[in-house]
Amino acid sequence: MQNIYGNTQGIRASQIKRLQQLYEQREPGDRFITPEFAQILAQMSKDIHHQICCYVNRRGQVIRVAIGTPIQTQIPADELPRRSANRLSGIRCITTQFKSEPPDDAALVAMTHQRLDALIFLTVVDSQVDDTFLAYLFPDPENPWVVSPPLTLDDLTEQEFDVLVAEWEDQITDAGEGVFSSQDIGSTQDKVLLVGVQTEDISSRRFEDGLAELVHLVESAGGIVLDTMQQKRDRPHPQTVVGKGKVEEITLLAQKVGANLIVFDRDISASQARNLEQEIGIPVVDRTEVILDIFAQRARTQEGKLQVELAQLEYMLPRLRGRGQEMSRLGAGIGTRGPGETKLETERRVIQRRIAQLQQEVNQLQAHRARIRQQRQQQEIPVLALVGYTNAGKSTLLNVLTNAEVYTADQLFATLDPTTRKIVITEPKTQQRRSILLTDTVGFIHELPPSLMDAFRATLEEVVEADALLHVVDLSHPAWEDHIVSVEEILADMPEIPGKSVIVFNKIDRVYRQTLVEAQQMYPEAVFISAIERLGLETLKMRSLQLIDKPLEAIAIPQNSY
Repeated sequence: MQNIYGNTQGIRASQIKRLQQLYEQREPGDRFITPEFAQILAQMSKDIHHQICCYVNRRGQVIRVAIGTPIQTQIPADELPRRSANRLSGIRCITTQFKSEPPDDAALVAMTHQRLDALIFLTVVDSQVDDTFLAYLFPDPENPWVVSPPLTLDDLTEQEFDVLVAEWEDQITDAGEGVFSSQDIGSTQDKVLLVGVQTEDISSRRFEDGLAELVHLVESAGGIVLDTMQQKRDRPHPQTVVGKGKVEEITLLAQKVGANLIVFDRDISASQARNLEQEIGIPVVDRTEVILDIFAQRARTQEGKLQVELAQLEYMLPRLRGRGQEMSRLGAGIGTRGPGETKLETERRVIQRRIAQLQQEVNQLQAHRARIRQQRQQQEIPVLALVGYTNAGKSTLLNVLTNAEVYTADQLFATLDPTTRKIVITEPKTQQRRSILLTDTVGFIHELPPSLMDAFRATLEEVVEADALLHVVDLSHPAWEDHIVSVEEILADMPEIPGKSVIVFNKIDRVYRQTLVEAQQMYPEAVFISAIERLGLETLKMRSLQLIDKPLEAIAIPQNSY
């Protein structure tokens, strides 16, 4: 049987069967629609109390039947006929509506992105077709479409469709690049529209910093941020996060800018994502899914891949009920990349068994790391763990201090796998050589997803078992104070973290003198360095020795330690 697309919830099986019979209709090639077919659509639309969209090719075959508006039911780009960018797709959309009004901008933008031959609106009144409207594309960047005044059904059915569409396509072809040249048809990157929701418990500064961070997350995941939309609310809407009016604005803006993915700046439930996708017509993901996608791309070792897969499955399991179709998608973009090369299993019990297996392997990984740490303890070599916000420069610092070759980049979560290297420091007074182990850990982030915390518990134990912590902070970041708070909150949730730590402000070569002075006044015990410029490293080494030899309150703080 042929598929019925769109929102089919609440539609009876007998009505679905009648809708499927529309695929058997055949329209003449020289007319937009016949009166008989228009009447069938009007009657069915009234019966189900929803708009119906029928997509018809130039041979008169119905190729797609959907419930919803043109923007909700549009044909995916990869399913459209392959034609040159300055030609129409060879498909027209016939849709019903219950108010006599011209097509809105959202429907017209959907027509543009699909390069439809025409968009025909049938106004349904008491099971009959009243006014109709005809819209088609026009090669003018300022006014890329033409909408007719209200037409009677007789006026519409008497129009010579084949002659008109040939004229329209000739106009577009003669215009050269036409109205489709800016759509970047060949791009495989996710084109993202960000949506930020500021509730009363979030300050304006925190909200803006969060949106800026989300931009970097999307770019780190390989996406392109096209635009951002914001809304202030007392609390998120339980069904759609944002209000109904804002959903319509998001839908229109997404179509205008050519977005193929919506990313929210907060966690959203499965039902909210499903409701939004039905309204907007394109995939919707949240911040956590973007982070998980980055982790899926960055995991290099078997251990890292194991923990990423566990995090993804634990995140997806409670969302199976509401995200059924997504579970069958192959990984090819933000929020859809699976833990391996194959698609996620659709049955809950299969995923639960896989999670149990992965948890057992993580437990074995924990035991393995515990044995390694025990060997280190037997050698009585102290361990310092580098912790901090993602992209603070921890891996760069490890490379500089130990000549390691850990991958570094100006990206969020550039490295996932912990790396331990030995550094030998000579004490200035005694000239005694001391060995210290430095461990680079996965970077933290504001509101680190709980699924990641649980999955990476084997890695995070490197922090718990260290003798002391070096908290690396990117002083050049505008939100460095919030970063400190976020990291401290995450550390506070860990059991038995080391009692000794020192804040290490990195990237001082990129900050103004005023910022440096402010940080010194707020954190007089901190060390100020630039790992990339090798500034303050000797001071950091001496402070590291003091940190492992003496209680923190007994450490002498040298002046001008940067």
